[in-house]
Amino acid sequence: MKTNEQYDVVIVGGGAAGFTAAYQASHRGLSTLVVEKGRNTGGSGEYIEGAFAVDSYLQKEHNVALTKEDVLNEELEYSHYRADTQVWKEYIDASADIIKWLKDLGVEYLDVAPLGSGYRTWHLFKGLGKSVIHDVLEPKAKEQGTDVIISTTVTKVNLDNNGNVSGVELEDLSNHEKKTVATKAVVLATGGYLNNEDMIKNDTHYDAEQIIPVNSEKNTGDGLKLAWDAGAQKYAMGTAMLFGGYLKDHTKPGYVYRYSELNGAADQQSLLWVNENGDRFVNEEVVDNFALAGNALCTQGKVFTIVDQSTIDHLTDDQLYKQMGTWDYHDTKLPHLKEEMQKAFDEKAPYLTKADSIHELAEKVGLEDLEKTIEHYNELAHSGKDTDFGKKADFLIPVENGPFYAIELGVGAFCTMGGLKTNTEHEVLDKAGKPINGLYTAGNDAAGMLIGDTYGPNMPGTEAGFVFYSGKHVANIIYDQLKG
Repeated sequence: MKTNEQYDVVIVGGGAAGFTAAYQASHRGLSTLVVEKGRNTGGSGEYIEGAFAVDSYLQKEHNVALTKEDVLNEELEYSHYRADTQVWKEYIDASADIIKWLKDLGVEYLDVAPLGSGYRTWHLFKGLGKSVIHDVLEPKAKEQGTDVIISTTVTKVNLDNNGNVSGVELEDLSNHEKKTVATKAVVLATGGYLNNEDMIKNDTHYDAEQIIPVNSEKNTGDGLKLAWDAGAQKYAMGTAMLFGGYLKDHTKPGYVYRYSELNGAADQQSLLWVNENGDRFVNEEVVDNFALAGNALCTQGKVFTIVDQSTIDHLTDDQLYKQMGTWDYHDTKLPHLKEEMQKAFDEKAPYLTKADSIHELAEKVGLEDLEKTIEHYNELAHSGKDTDFGKKADFLIPVENGPFYAIELGVGAFCTMGGLKTNTEHEVLDKAGKPINGLYTAGNDAAGMLIGDTYGPNMPGTEAGFVFYSGKHVANIIYDQLKG
C-alpha cells in the first residue's frame, strides 16, 4: 500500500468512471489516488459496449435527426419525471463533446447505432470499455502522475469537526494493513450494488433469486455505504439495468453466457415463454426493448423458453427469426447452437431440460399447464393470428416436432443505478439536501438522478455515457473548488 500521505483527490473505484475522473484530475494538475479493491482494475466498465450522445460528429456523418429537446423530453417522460431535469439537460448538452474528447484521447469507435427499436445514440467502442480503460484512460492517468493501488478497500471517509471531508481510511486486503490518507475531495465511483444480495432483497422490489448479474461481480455497494455512513441520504434505490432473459445458472458467473448462442436463442428470438405454471404471460416481442422484457419476466416466479427440435434446426442451419442488434452473434444464424446445447447436457446444466414429448417435459420441469398451453399456442401459430397477446405471425413458431426443450431463464442485469442524491456538480447531499463538502460521486453510484423505475434503452448508451461525463465533470468541479 504505497501511497503519499496526502492527495488533492482520492477516487474510490478503478473502473470507467474512476479512471475518467483520475485522468481529468491529473490532467488539471491535481494529485490523485485511485483505490481499487480488486486484484485488477477495470471492473464492470470493461463490458461497456458504447456511450450515448446527441449531435455528435458520428451522428452528423450519418445525418441522424435527433434534437436535444426531443431526447430530454422523452427521457423525462420515460422516467415519469422522477429523473432530475437539470442533470439530464447538462449531461445531454455535454454528450457530443465527451464522444469527441474520448476520440481525441485515442478511443476508437466502430459506429453509432440503435438498439432494438431505440434511437441511434449508441457510440460503439472498438474493444469495448476494456480498451477505453486499459489502453487509454488508465495509462494516460498514470503518465500524468496518478497513483493506483489495488487489493485495497476504503473503510471510512473521514470528516472534520465542520463536516468537511478530511481523509480516508484504507485497508490492504492481502495483509489487513491500515492507513489514513488525507484529502479534501473523495469521488465515489464503485459501480453500484448489483452483487450485494442483501441490498437487492432489502432495498429493491426484485427477487434476488431471479436476477443474474452480468458484470465484474465486484459491485457490492461499497461507495453507497461509505456515503451513508458519512451522513448522505439514501435516494432512488431500487432500479437495475435489466436486459431481458438470461440462462439461469447460479453455478457460474453470469458473464460466461454473455455471447452464448443458446442464451440468444432463448432470450432474443421472441420464442414461446411460459411461467412456473406452464402458462404464457406476455407478447414475447417485448424483447425488442430489453428493459421492458426484464420487467415482464420479473412479474413471474419462474420463466422458461419452450422450443422443439425444428426450431433448433432452423436457427442453426437456416436463419434467425429476427436480428439481434449489435451483439456478437453470427449475422444470419446460430451455427454453434447445437454444440452449445450438447455441452450443457454433458455438464448437466441446471437450466436445460429435454424430453421426447410435451407431457414428459411438463412432468420433468413441473409445468402443470404446459400441454394445454402448447396445444393452444400451436393453434394460434397455424392460424397466423395471436388472439391472446398480439404477437406477429412471423414469430408464432409452433412447438410440435420433438424432442422438446425447456430453457429456464433468470433476468439478466448489467448494473444498478442510484442510492445517492446529488446536485449538478455531483456533490453528495445529506439528509437535509445539503452538500457534504468534499464528497462527490460519479457513474452508477450517481445515476439515480437519471432514471425512474426502468432504464431507458430507447436511448441506448445513456448509463455508459453518464459514466464518462460524470467522471470528467466531477474532476473539473473539484479542480475549480480546490484551485479556482
